[in-house]
Amino acid sequence: MKAVLPVLCCLLLAGCESAKVDEDGAEVVLVRKAAGAQKPALAVNPPRDVLAPPAATPATAPSAAVAEGPRVMAGLSRARQVPDPPFTSTPVATFNEPWAMTFLPDGRLLVTEKSGKLRLANVATGQVGEVIGVPAVSYGGQGGFGDVVLHPRFNETRWVYISYAEAGSNGTRGAAVARAQLVLDASGNGGSLSNLQVLWRQLPKVSGSNHFGHRMAFGSDGKLWITSSERDQQMPAQDLQSSLGKMIRLNDDGSVPADNPFAAQGGIAAQVWSLGHRNLLGIAFDASGRLWTHEMGPAGGDELNLIERGANYGWPVVSNGDHYNGTPIPDHPTRPEFNAPEAWWTPVIAPAGFVIYSGNQFPWFRGQGFIGGLASQALIQIEFNGNQAREVRRYPMGRRIREVEQGPDGNLWLLEDGGSGRLLKLTPNRS
Repeated sequence: MKAVLPVLCCLLLAGCESAKVDEDGAEVVLVRKAAGAQKPALAVNPPRDVLAPPAATPATAPSAAVAEGPRVMAGLSRARQVPDPPFTSTPVATFNEPWAMTFLPDGRLLVTEKSGKLRLANVATGQVGEVIGVPAVSYGGQGGFGDVVLHPRFNETRWVYISYAEAGSNGTRGAAVARAQLVLDASGNGGSLSNLQVLWRQLPKVSGSNHFGHRMAFGSDGKLWITSSERDQQMPAQDLQSSLGKMIRLNDDGSVPADNPFAAQGGIAAQVWSLGHRNLLGIAFDASGRLWTHEMGPAGGDELNLIERGANYGWPVVSNGDHYNGTPIPDHPTRPEFNAPEAWWTPVIAPAGFVIYSGNQFPWFRGQGFIGGLASQALIQIEFNGNQAREVRRYPMGRRIREVEQGPDGNLWLLEDGGSGRLLKLTPNRS
Protein backbone atom coordinates (compact mmCIF):
# COMPACT_ATOMS: atom_id res chain seq x y z
CA MET A 1 0.00 0.00 0.00
CA LYS A 2 1.11 3.49 -0.72
CA ALA A 3 0.72 6.11 1.98
CA VAL A 4 1.38 9.69 1.08
CA LEU A 5 3.52 11.80 3.37
CA PRO A 6 3.02 15.47 2.58
CA VAL A 7 5.74 17.95 3.35
CA LEU A 8 5.07 21.13 5.26
CA CYS A 9 7.20 23.84 3.74
CA CYS A 10 8.88 26.21 6.16
CA LEU A 11 9.01 29.07 3.69
CA LEU A 12 5.98 30.96 5.04
CA LEU A 13 4.51 34.00 3.35
CA ALA A 14 2.98 36.22 6.00
CA GLY A 15 -0.23 38.17 5.58
CA CYS A 16 -1.86 36.30 2.70
CA GLU A 17 -4.11 33.33 2.25
CA SER A 18 -2.07 31.84 -0.61
CA ALA A 19 0.72 32.68 -2.97
CA LYS A 20 1.30 32.55 -6.69
CA VAL A 21 4.85 31.86 -7.77
CA ASP A 22 5.70 31.72 -11.46
CA GLU A 23 7.02 28.43 -12.83
CA ASP A 24 10.63 29.30 -12.10
CA GLY A 25 9.71 30.93 -8.79
CA ALA A 26 10.94 34.31 -9.97
CA GLU A 27 8.16 36.44 -8.56
CA VAL A 28 5.48 36.13 -5.91
CA VAL A 29 1.96 37.50 -6.36
CA LEU A 30 -0.61 37.31 -3.62
CA VAL A 31 -3.84 35.60 -4.63
CA ARG A 32 -6.69 36.14 -2.22
CA LYS A 33 -9.34 33.44 -2.10
CA ALA A 34 -12.93 33.49 -1.04
CA ALA A 35 -13.66 32.50 2.54
CA GLY A 36 -13.49 28.76 3.09
CA ALA A 37 -11.72 28.10 -0.22
CA GLN A 38 -8.19 27.94 1.11
CA LYS A 39 -6.50 24.52 1.09
CA PRO A 40 -4.63 23.31 4.14
CA ALA A 41 -0.85 23.28 3.88
CA LEU A 42 -0.72 19.79 5.39
CA ALA A 43 -3.03 16.87 4.67
CA VAL A 44 -2.81 13.10 4.42
CA ASN A 45 -4.17 11.35 1.35
CA PRO A 46 -5.61 7.81 1.57
CA PRO A 47 -3.32 4.86 0.75
CA ARG A 48 -3.43 3.11 -2.61
CA ASP A 49 -1.83 0.03 -4.11
CA VAL A 50 1.47 0.39 -5.92
CA LEU A 51 3.58 -1.77 -8.20
CA ALA A 52 6.89 -0.95 -6.49
CA PRO A 53 8.45 -3.07 -3.69
CA PRO A 54 6.71 -2.99 -0.28
CA ALA A 55 7.40 0.07 1.83
CA ALA A 56 8.76 0.11 5.33
CA THR A 57 6.59 1.63 8.04
CA PRO A 58 6.46 5.36 7.25
CA ALA A 59 7.18 8.10 9.72
CA THR A 60 4.08 9.96 10.83
CA ALA A 61 5.46 13.34 11.86
CA PRO A 62 5.60 16.22 9.38
CA SER A 63 9.02 17.39 8.32
CA ALA A 64 10.68 20.16 10.26
CA ALA A 65 12.67 23.21 9.35
CA VAL A 66 16.44 23.19 9.71
CA ALA A 67 17.27 21.78 13.13
CA GLU A 68 19.54 23.51 15.62
CA GLY A 69 22.76 21.82 16.74
CA PRO A 70 24.40 18.60 15.58
CA ARG A 71 22.27 15.60 14.66
CA VAL A 72 23.05 11.98 15.49
CA MET A 73 21.92 9.31 13.01
CA ALA A 74 21.78 5.69 14.18
CA GLY A 75 23.59 3.11 12.09
CA LEU A 76 23.65 -0.66 12.19
CA SER A 77 26.89 -0.76 14.19
CA ARG A 78 27.30 2.58 15.93
CA ALA A 79 25.86 6.07 16.08
CA ARG A 80 27.30 8.63 13.70
CA GLN A 81 27.51 12.31 14.55
CA VAL A 82 26.66 14.48 11.56
CA PRO A 83 28.41 17.87 11.31
CA ASP A 84 26.12 20.86 11.48
CA PRO A 85 26.19 22.32 8.95
CA PRO A 86 27.17 19.11 7.13
CA PHE A 87 28.96 20.79 4.22
CA THR A 88 30.93 23.83 3.16
CA SER A 89 30.29 25.55 -0.18
CA THR A 90 33.07 26.68 -2.52
CA PRO A 91 32.50 28.59 -5.81
CA VAL A 92 34.40 27.00 -8.70
CA ALA A 93 33.23 28.72 -11.92
CA THR A 94 30.55 31.05 -13.29
CA PHE A 95 28.13 30.50 -16.18
CA ASN A 96 25.45 32.47 -18.02
CA GLU A 97 22.03 31.00 -17.21
CA PRO A 98 23.26 27.46 -16.52
CA TRP A 99 20.56 24.80 -16.66
CA ALA A 100 22.07 21.32 -16.30
CA MET A 101 25.38 19.52 -15.87
CA THR A 102 26.93 16.07 -16.09
CA PHE A 103 30.42 14.82 -15.29
CA LEU A 104 32.69 13.14 -17.81
CA PRO A 105 34.63 10.04 -16.69
CA ASP A 106 37.83 12.12 -16.43
CA GLY A 107 36.20 14.48 -13.90
CA ARG A 108 35.57 17.39 -16.24
CA LEU A 109 32.08 18.81 -16.38
CA LEU A 110 29.62 19.50 -19.21
CA VAL A 111 27.29 22.43 -18.45
CA THR A 112 24.39 23.64 -20.59
CA GLU A 113 23.63 27.35 -20.79
CA LYS A 114 20.02 28.16 -21.58
CA SER A 115 20.85 30.43 -24.54
CA GLY A 116 22.37 27.50 -26.43
CA LYS A 117 25.99 26.95 -25.41
CA LEU A 118 27.54 23.74 -24.11
CA ARG A 119 30.44 24.45 -21.77
CA LEU A 120 33.33 22.20 -20.73
CA ALA A 121 34.64 23.01 -17.27
CA ASN A 122 37.79 21.81 -15.56
CA VAL A 123 36.61 21.74 -11.96
CA ALA A 124 40.19 21.44 -10.68
CA THR A 125 41.31 24.72 -12.27
CA GLY A 126 38.02 26.56 -12.89
CA GLN A 127 38.89 26.88 -16.60
CA VAL A 128 35.81 26.93 -18.87
CA GLY A 129 35.75 26.21 -22.61
CA GLU A 130 33.07 25.48 -25.20
CA VAL A 131 31.84 22.41 -27.07
CA ILE A 132 30.53 23.46 -30.49
CA GLY A 133 27.96 21.73 -32.68
CA VAL A 134 24.87 22.27 -30.50
CA PRO A 135 21.68 22.44 -32.62
CA ALA A 136 19.73 25.70 -32.79
CA VAL A 137 17.62 26.21 -29.68
CA SER A 138 14.45 28.27 -29.31
CA TYR A 139 15.49 30.54 -26.47
CA GLY A 140 13.01 32.56 -24.42
CA GLY A 141 10.73 32.23 -21.41
CA GLN A 142 11.39 28.81 -19.92
CA GLY A 143 12.69 27.49 -23.24
CA GLY A 144 16.24 27.03 -24.42
CA PHE A 145 19.06 24.53 -23.99
CA GLY A 146 18.07 21.93 -21.41
CA ASP A 147 19.56 18.75 -20.04
CA VAL A 148 22.75 16.82 -20.81
CA VAL A 149 23.47 13.19 -19.87
CA LEU A 150 25.97 10.55 -20.98
CA HIS A 151 25.18 7.18 -22.55
CA PRO A 152 25.67 4.40 -19.96
CA ARG A 153 28.55 3.08 -22.10
CA PHE A 154 29.95 6.49 -22.93
CA ASN A 155 33.57 5.29 -22.96
CA GLU A 156 32.67 2.98 -25.86
CA THR A 157 30.06 5.02 -27.73
CA ARG A 158 31.01 8.67 -26.96
CA TRP A 159 27.26 9.43 -27.13
CA VAL A 160 26.10 12.56 -25.29
CA TYR A 161 22.32 13.15 -25.01
CA ILE A 162 21.00 16.71 -25.01
CA SER A 163 17.54 18.25 -24.76
CA TYR A 164 16.39 21.65 -25.93
CA ALA A 165 13.40 23.74 -27.01
CA GLU A 166 12.95 23.57 -30.77
CA ALA A 167 11.07 26.06 -32.95
CA GLY A 168 8.15 24.89 -35.08
CA SER A 169 5.94 26.58 -37.64
CA ASN A 170 3.76 29.62 -36.93
CA GLY A 171 5.45 30.49 -33.66
CA THR A 172 5.11 27.07 -32.07
CA ARG A 173 7.74 25.31 -29.99
CA GLY A 174 8.39 21.95 -28.41
CA ALA A 175 11.09 20.03 -26.61
CA ALA A 176 13.47 17.77 -28.50
CA VAL A 177 16.08 15.20 -27.51
CA ALA A 178 19.14 14.44 -29.63
CA ARG A 179 22.35 12.53 -29.24
CA ALA A 180 25.77 13.25 -30.68
CA GLN A 181 29.29 11.95 -30.26
CA LEU A 182 31.63 14.07 -28.19
CA VAL A 183 35.05 14.84 -29.63
CA LEU A 184 37.38 16.66 -27.23
CA ASP A 185 40.16 18.99 -28.35
CA ALA A 186 43.76 18.04 -27.72
CA SER A 187 44.04 21.21 -25.66
CA GLY A 188 41.55 19.79 -23.18
CA ASN A 189 39.59 23.04 -23.09
CA GLY A 190 36.89 22.43 -25.68
CA GLY A 191 35.46 20.07 -28.25
CA SER A 192 32.65 19.42 -30.68
CA LEU A 193 29.53 17.33 -31.20
CA SER A 194 29.40 15.18 -34.32
CA ASN A 195 26.91 12.79 -35.92
CA LEU A 196 23.94 14.55 -34.32
CA GLN A 197 20.71 12.50 -34.35
CA VAL A 198 17.32 13.82 -33.18
CA LEU A 199 15.70 10.91 -31.30
CA TRP A 200 12.45 12.38 -29.97
CA ARG A 201 10.23 15.41 -30.36
CA GLN A 202 7.51 16.68 -28.04
CA LEU A 203 4.29 16.68 -30.05
CA PRO A 204 2.23 18.54 -30.86
CA LYS A 205 4.30 21.72 -30.91
CA VAL A 206 2.26 24.55 -29.42
CA SER A 207 2.61 28.29 -28.83
CA GLY A 208 3.92 29.67 -25.56
CA SER A 209 7.22 29.51 -23.70
CA ASN A 210 6.43 27.52 -20.54
CA HIS A 211 6.65 23.92 -19.27
CA PHE A 212 9.06 22.03 -21.52
CA GLY A 213 10.46 19.70 -18.87
CA HIS A 214 12.98 17.67 -20.96
CA ARG A 215 14.96 16.25 -18.06
CA MET A 216 16.59 12.89 -18.87
CA ALA A 217 17.97 9.81 -17.10
CA PHE A 218 19.09 6.32 -18.05
CA GLY A 219 17.80 3.36 -16.07
CA SER A 220 19.85 0.30 -15.14
CA ASP A 221 18.29 -1.48 -18.14
CA GLY A 222 19.76 1.11 -20.52
CA LYS A 223 16.40 2.71 -21.34
CA LEU A 224 16.20 6.48 -21.80
CA TRP A 225 13.62 8.31 -19.68
CA ILE A 226 12.45 11.82 -20.62
CA THR A 227 10.20 14.15 -18.66
CA SER A 228 7.76 15.81 -21.06
CA SER A 229 5.90 18.67 -19.38
CA GLU A 230 2.45 19.78 -20.57
CA ARG A 231 3.55 23.12 -22.12
CA ASP A 232 1.05 24.97 -19.89
CA GLN A 233 -1.80 23.43 -21.91
CA GLN A 234 -3.26 21.35 -19.03
CA MET A 235 -5.72 18.86 -20.60
CA PRO A 236 -3.29 17.26 -23.10
CA ALA A 237 -1.69 15.67 -20.03
CA GLN A 238 -4.67 13.27 -20.08
CA ASP A 239 -4.49 12.54 -23.83
CA LEU A 240 -2.39 9.56 -24.91
CA GLN A 241 -2.26 10.94 -28.45
CA SER A 242 -0.19 13.86 -27.13
CA SER A 243 3.26 13.63 -25.57
CA LEU A 244 2.54 16.65 -23.34
CA GLY A 245 2.38 15.90 -19.61
CA LYS A 246 3.97 12.44 -19.86
CA MET A 247 6.90 10.35 -18.71
CA ILE A 248 8.53 9.01 -21.89
CA ARG A 249 10.53 5.77 -22.05
CA LEU A 250 12.64 4.91 -25.10
CA ASN A 251 15.50 2.70 -26.17
CA ASP A 252 18.86 4.44 -26.38
CA ASP A 253 18.42 4.91 -30.14
CA GLY A 254 14.98 6.55 -29.77
CA SER A 255 12.95 3.48 -30.71
CA VAL A 256 10.04 2.33 -28.55
CA PRO A 257 10.50 -0.58 -26.10
CA ALA A 258 8.04 -3.38 -26.71
CA ASP A 259 7.21 -3.61 -22.99
CA ASN A 260 5.98 -0.02 -22.60
CA PRO A 261 2.47 -0.05 -21.07
CA PHE A 262 0.71 1.47 -24.11
CA ALA A 263 2.96 0.00 -26.81
CA ALA A 264 0.06 -1.84 -28.46
CA GLN A 265 -1.65 1.49 -29.24
CA GLY A 266 1.27 2.62 -31.39
CA GLY A 267 2.14 6.22 -32.22
CA ILE A 268 2.80 8.65 -29.38
CA ALA A 269 0.99 6.45 -26.84
CA ALA A 270 3.61 3.74 -27.32
CA GLN A 271 6.30 6.07 -25.94
CA VAL A 272 4.39 6.81 -22.72
CA TRP A 273 5.16 5.22 -19.36
CA SER A 274 2.92 7.45 -17.21
CA LEU A 275 0.59 10.42 -17.75
CA GLY A 276 -1.17 13.26 -15.96
CA HIS A 277 1.96 15.28 -15.18
CA ARG A 278 2.37 19.06 -15.11
CA ASN A 279 5.93 20.47 -15.18
CA LEU A 280 8.50 17.76 -14.46
CA LEU A 281 11.93 19.24 -13.69
CA GLY A 282 13.72 16.52 -11.74
CA ILE A 283 14.30 12.79 -12.29
CA ALA A 284 16.40 10.23 -10.39
CA PHE A 285 16.61 6.50 -9.73
CA ASP A 286 17.20 5.19 -6.23
CA ALA A 287 19.47 2.25 -5.37
CA SER A 288 16.56 -0.19 -5.67
CA GLY A 289 15.73 0.98 -9.20
CA ARG A 290 12.65 3.00 -8.27
CA LEU A 291 12.15 6.08 -10.43
CA TRP A 292 11.33 9.35 -8.66
CA THR A 293 10.40 12.67 -10.26
CA HIS A 294 9.36 16.06 -8.99
CA GLU A 295 7.14 18.57 -10.72
CA MET A 296 6.05 22.12 -10.16
CA GLY A 297 2.47 22.60 -9.10
CA PRO A 298 0.34 25.66 -9.91
CA ALA A 299 -0.31 28.01 -6.94
CA GLY A 300 0.81 25.44 -4.38
CA GLY A 301 1.09 21.69 -4.73
CA ASP A 302 4.66 21.02 -5.91
CA GLU A 303 5.01 17.23 -6.00
CA LEU A 304 7.49 14.40 -5.48
CA ASN A 305 6.25 11.23 -7.17
CA LEU A 306 7.19 7.58 -7.38
CA ILE A 307 6.74 6.72 -11.05
CA GLU A 308 4.73 3.57 -11.77
CA ARG A 309 4.06 1.73 -15.00
CA GLY A 310 0.93 3.04 -16.76
CA ALA A 311 -0.13 5.24 -13.84
CA ASN A 312 -2.11 8.48 -14.17
CA TYR A 313 -1.01 11.28 -11.81
CA GLY A 314 -4.15 13.34 -12.27
CA TRP A 315 -3.15 16.74 -13.67
CA PRO A 316 -5.16 18.90 -14.36
CA VAL A 317 -8.14 17.05 -12.86
CA VAL A 318 -6.61 17.03 -9.38
CA SER A 319 -3.82 18.88 -7.63
CA ASN A 320 -2.93 19.92 -4.11
CA GLY A 321 -2.57 23.45 -5.48
CA ASP A 322 -5.02 25.84 -7.13
CA HIS A 323 -5.06 27.79 -10.37
CA TYR A 324 -3.16 31.07 -10.36
CA ASN A 325 -6.39 33.07 -10.48
CA GLY A 326 -7.53 31.40 -7.26
CA THR A 327 -9.93 28.93 -8.87
CA PRO A 328 -9.84 25.77 -6.74
CA ILE A 329 -8.66 22.43 -8.11
CA PRO A 330 -9.93 19.28 -6.37
CA ASP A 331 -7.32 17.75 -4.06
CA HIS A 332 -5.88 14.30 -4.72
CA PRO A 333 -7.95 12.54 -2.03
CA THR A 334 -11.15 13.43 -3.91
CA ARG A 335 -10.13 11.20 -6.85
CA PRO A 336 -8.36 8.08 -5.53
CA GLU A 337 -8.13 6.58 -9.02
CA PHE A 338 -5.28 9.02 -9.70
CA ASN A 339 -1.81 8.44 -8.28
CA ALA A 340 -1.16 10.87 -5.43
CA PRO A 341 2.28 12.35 -4.65
CA GLU A 342 4.54 10.83 -2.01
CA ALA A 343 5.33 14.37 -0.83
CA TRP A 344 4.01 17.81 -1.72
CA TRP A 345 4.68 21.42 -0.84
CA THR A 346 2.41 24.40 -0.16
CA PRO A 347 3.83 27.08 -0.27
CA VAL A 348 5.88 25.89 -3.21
CA ILE A 349 9.62 25.28 -3.28
CA ALA A 350 9.78 25.56 -7.12
CA PRO A 351 11.89 22.40 -7.47
CA ALA A 352 14.67 22.10 -10.06
CA GLY A 353 17.34 19.44 -10.39
CA PHE A 354 17.42 16.21 -8.41
CA VAL A 355 19.96 13.63 -7.28
CA ILE A 356 19.78 10.64 -4.94
CA TYR A 357 23.14 10.46 -3.23
CA SER A 358 25.22 7.27 -3.45
CA GLY A 359 28.76 8.48 -2.74
CA ASN A 360 31.26 8.09 0.08
CA GLN A 361 32.13 11.70 0.91
CA PHE A 362 28.87 12.13 2.84
CA PRO A 363 28.13 8.68 4.29
CA TRP A 364 25.29 10.13 6.37
CA PHE A 365 23.58 11.26 3.15
CA ARG A 366 23.76 7.94 1.32
CA GLY A 367 20.35 7.01 -0.12
CA GLN A 368 18.89 10.46 0.50
CA GLY A 369 17.68 12.86 -2.18
CA PHE A 370 18.58 16.47 -2.83
CA ILE A 371 16.36 18.90 -4.76
CA GLY A 372 17.31 22.40 -5.85
CA GLY A 373 14.88 25.12 -4.84
CA LEU A 374 14.28 28.14 -7.07
CA ALA A 375 11.66 30.15 -5.16
CA SER A 376 12.88 28.65 -1.88
CA GLN A 377 16.54 29.47 -2.69
CA ALA A 378 17.54 26.32 -0.88
CA LEU A 379 18.79 22.77 -1.12
CA ILE A 380 16.04 20.44 0.06
CA GLN A 381 17.00 17.10 1.63
CA ILE A 382 14.64 14.15 1.13
CA GLU A 383 14.56 10.99 3.22
CA PHE A 384 13.28 7.83 1.52
CA ASN A 385 11.76 4.87 3.33
CA GLY A 386 10.84 2.27 0.74
CA ASN A 387 8.00 3.82 -1.26
CA GLN A 388 7.71 6.77 1.11
CA ALA A 389 9.47 10.14 1.02
CA ARG A 390 9.56 13.26 3.15
CA GLU A 391 11.55 16.45 3.49
CA VAL A 392 13.86 16.22 6.49
CA ARG A 393 15.93 19.38 6.19
CA ARG A 394 16.33 22.55 4.19
CA TYR A 395 19.65 24.32 3.64
CA PRO A 396 19.32 28.03 2.74
CA MET A 397 21.69 28.84 -0.14
CA GLY A 398 20.86 32.53 -0.64
CA ARG A 399 20.39 32.06 -4.41
CA ARG A 400 18.01 30.16 -6.67
CA ILE A 401 19.35 26.62 -7.21
CA ARG A 402 18.78 25.27 -10.72
CA GLU A 403 20.71 21.98 -10.72
CA VAL A 404 22.08 19.37 -8.31
CA GLU A 405 24.59 16.67 -9.21
CA GLN A 406 26.87 14.15 -7.52
CA GLY A 407 30.43 14.26 -8.73
CA PRO A 408 32.78 11.31 -9.30
CA ASP A 409 34.64 12.57 -6.24
CA GLY A 410 31.53 11.96 -4.10
CA ASN A 411 30.98 15.66 -3.47
CA LEU A 412 27.69 17.44 -4.20
CA TRP A 413 27.68 20.09 -6.92
CA LEU A 414 25.12 22.85 -7.45
CA LEU A 415 24.38 25.33 -10.22
CA GLU A 416 22.82 28.66 -9.33
CA ASP A 417 20.12 29.96 -11.65
CA GLY A 418 20.32 33.03 -13.88
CA GLY A 419 23.09 35.22 -15.26
CA SER A 420 26.40 34.80 -13.44
CA GLY A 421 25.17 31.53 -11.98
CA ARG A 422 27.94 29.96 -9.96
CA LEU A 423 29.04 26.33 -9.88
CA LEU A 424 29.28 25.40 -6.20
CA LYS A 425 31.20 22.46 -4.75
CA LEU A 426 29.81 21.10 -1.49
CA THR A 427 32.37 19.24 0.61
CA PRO A 428 32.00 17.66 4.07
CA ASN A 429 32.40 20.03 6.97
CA ARG A 430 35.41 18.63 8.84
CA SER A 431 35.40 21.22 11.59
